[in-house]
Amino acid sequence: MNKLLILFLTFSLFASLFVGNKLVVAAEAQSATISVPANTGLIGNNNAVKSFSLDLPSGVSAVSINTGSFKYSGNNKLNGNITLENGKVTFKLDGVANTKTLSNVTGYRGSFQVYYQANPSNSIWRYSDGVRWQINEYDEANNGMKTYDKPAEDNSFPSALPPRTVVTAAPPQDMDYLKWYDGSQTNAIDSQYVVTNTITPHVHSGLSSSYIKEIPKFKNGRVIVNYAIPYLVDSTGKIVTQSYTNQSADATHPLVGHAEGRKYEVKAAYYYTADAKVPTYSYSGSVSFSYTPITEPTLDGGVSILKPSPNPAKFEGKDTEVSLRVKGDLLAYDNSSNIEEWIFYAKETGSSDVKTKKDYGKVLNSTQTFDNFVIPKSRGSNVKQEYTLTVTVRFIKPVVTENGTVSSLSKTMKATVEVSDTPAPTTPPPANNNKPPKAVLDVSEEVMAGEETLIYGKDSYDPDGTIVDYKYNTPGAVEPVSGPFGWTWYPLSALGQHSVRLTVTDNGGLTGSTSAKLVVIQPIPRAEIFIDGTKKQNRKVTLVSKSRSPEHYPIDETKTQWTISPVSGGTAGDIKYLGNLSGINTKDVLFKKPGTYKATLTVTNTAGFGDSTSMIFEIVPDEPPVVYISVPNKIYRDPTQGNIASAALTDMSFSPDYDFLDRRIWEYRYDSNNDGNFGDEAWVIFSNENKTVFNLQLSSVGRYEVKLTVIEEFDQPTIAELVTEADRRSADSYSSVPAQPLAERVVEVYNRVPVVDWSW
Repeated sequence: MNKLLILFLTFSLFASLFVGNKLVVAAEAQSATISVPANTGLIGNNNAVKSFSLDLPSGVSAVSINTGSFKYSGNNKLNGNITLENGKVTFKLDGVANTKTLSNVTGYRGSFQVYYQANPSNSIWRYSDGVRWQINEYDEANNGMKTYDKPAEDNSFPSALPPRTVVTAAPPQDMDYLKWYDGSQTNAIDSQYVVTNTITPHVHSGLSSSYIKEIPKFKNGRVIVNYAIPYLVDSTGKIVTQSYTNQSADATHPLVGHAEGRKYEVKAAYYYTADAKVPTYSYSGSVSFSYTPITEPTLDGGVSILKPSPNPAKFEGKDTEVSLRVKGDLLAYDNSSNIEEWIFYAKETGSSDVKTKKDYGKVLNSTQTFDNFVIPKSRGSNVKQEYTLTVTVRFIKPVVTENGTVSSLSKTMKATVEVSDTPAPTTPPPANNNKPPKAVLDVSEEVMAGEETLIYGKDSYDPDGTIVDYKYNTPGAVEPVSGPFGWTWYPLSALGQHSVRLTVTDNGGLTGSTSAKLVVIQPIPRAEIFIDGTKKQNRKVTLVSKSRSPEHYPIDETKTQWTISPVSGGTAGDIKYLGNLSGINTKDVLFKKPGTYKATLTVTNTAGFGDSTSMIFEIVPDEPPVVYISVPNKIYRDPTQGNIASAALTDMSFSPDYDFLDRRIWEYRYDSNNDGNFGDEAWVIFSNENKTVFNLQLSSVGRYEVKLTVIEEFDQPTIAELVTEADRRSADSYSSVPAQPLAERVVEVYNRVPVVDWSW
């Protein structure tokens, strides 16, 4: 009966390894790697973090992946976790930052290729006599207006045409809503990266009036334009003036006779260029993971959002159409004739309204699209709608698996559609009464000569516009400062108190000023010692100068001086080094004895100022090894081995300060006269091969004393030229203090007792 039971169990176990007439073998875990698409030089802070959604390698299904094994390798930093979403490996990376200089980025008003428009105009008045004209124009030299008279040139009375002359107008230069681009509308550059002192205005001649006679200038915060009073010739050949605005109503006193005021206007378009130092970000690397190939029928799937595209979508005040594509893949199964149907379900998560589609094809994968979802506009903006999607495959005949039979398999997935409200570009408001800007200046109260110091005016502001110019007055400083902030330094000759002044100009030409005081003090360096290496007897100790000095008066290394002296425990003769202690920033030193020592550093900078500092430190002793051996107390000669007795010896020594046990010398001495005294016996070396275990073969009956000598090697760096063999610490089991007791080091060899047999 027992044999039958065993046979039955064996058959059952063998049969359980087969599923659907196939031998089921547990699949071994495998590894796979996905490369991150290399992206280099992506410009702007919006590229500081980049999202990736990578397709799985061919032959790898989502359900087979060990999601806990995801690992990113590369120069970027992983931002958050790596996840598996809708059959794709999804993660974020922090970009590797760098700085790129862009030359001649272009500045427009509010949007790409929207040029600034100036409308230079002049007020020209006809006198009451009808034959003279008063010309009013801008005077560049005085940054104001000037007036002069010219006679009429036509024969009409009163004169119909002002004299044909070139006049000057200078409307304020505009920098409101200045936006920067690098060649295209999609390559916007944040204004914070633009180098302020490189901003240069340019006239767009194609969009400017043809009456302009010279290239306009940008000066005094104005667009200075010289233009001819516009004239036209009509179809009959008669000279007429271009349209003008009648200004008679603007007269400051009643007009009499033939007096009349006219305003003639032309157009000038302009833009800006500048250099920009922009942050760039790069991405590369790979994601690796482990997966276990599917060996049993398994349903996998994925969801793709077809609409809206892109997702998230911008809210445009109307319904948002949603289209979702669902795919099911039947893995580790090849009997398509056993497929009854595919069923797809889709709904808004939490809703009872389920949409259904079917596929009766006998296929191992199927795809359906649900395009009848809508996010109504009544829900407004900033909407996140989650959808639940399920795919099911049904079989005609149940499928046998390792865990039983199944008649269907299902896979449920999620997808989220977002509708966000992206603000429309701000429309520049109309001009109003300009208010002066407020200058705000921040400087250090005290700075060393030769030390770079920040002059910071970026906190200045204009209550109704923008600041277009920063002018700094830094008497005594070496480098000029421009833009919102900058760095400069003061020479040794500028010791004392100084006043720094800032004047800012807004886009309307108004200015604001402020000042601050700073004191320039002597550039005294700061001596600082750092000790590297192992502070231990006969080990290399490195003295390092971490001294600091103002950038423009650095430490003069040729004048650096070290001194090293004993405080307690050692002498000056125990301090060893190669070369001398002058003119160097680092020095390797070795101390022959433990104790307390003092290092002193003196530094001098190129301005002639110096400083000294000292550091007291401990050199710990190099501890000898602790020797201990295991020795059998009694052993017997073995007649079968030629009457040789074998003693198993074991070294149990160690270094208390973690040095390396480099050599072992085993010795013994034999109490030849059996008087119990080993002092008159000679030591015999039986092994110097650095063995930790040894079988000592002894032939004579009696007592043997065993000794082990252990010699260390330095386990930390030293200075080879300054140490000898004697500096390696050693100890033995015989003379060390405390020594291992004699009784634990003696082995006694005996003869075996004879066996007597009285049988006949």
